[in-house]
Amino acid sequence: QVQLVESGGGLVQPGGSLTLSCTATGSISSAYGMGWYRQAPLKQREMVAVMPSGGSTYYANSGKGRFTISRDNAKNTVYLQMNNLKPEDTAVYYCHAFIRALNYWGQGTQVTVSS
Repeated sequence: QVQLVESGGGLVQPGGSLTLSCTATGSISSAYGMGWYRQAPLKQREMVAVMPSGGSTYYANSGKGRFTISRDNAKNTVYLQMNNLKPEDTAVYYCHAFIRALNYWGQGTQVTVSS
């Protein structure tokens, strides 16, 4: 049983920054992958950034150079630092974890980029 809780979303102007946080609780293995996905209205959910347990990072082209994923294993927390936000970044952002061959999702946090 694993639960993910995101925080940090909100309204930001174009060019601004936000940092999202996601904390996992429950039956968590010592090695697991975490990542961030987003879903805009009328669009499919898409990967933003992932960080497998080995420490490597992968980014969608949309966020490369602007987004940074990191994690604090002691806190079971993953972060997404988003810089130079654009209106097209507006979406619900979901935390994801892959633990013991199962997918877990957070409830989502709204990010709105608008002037």
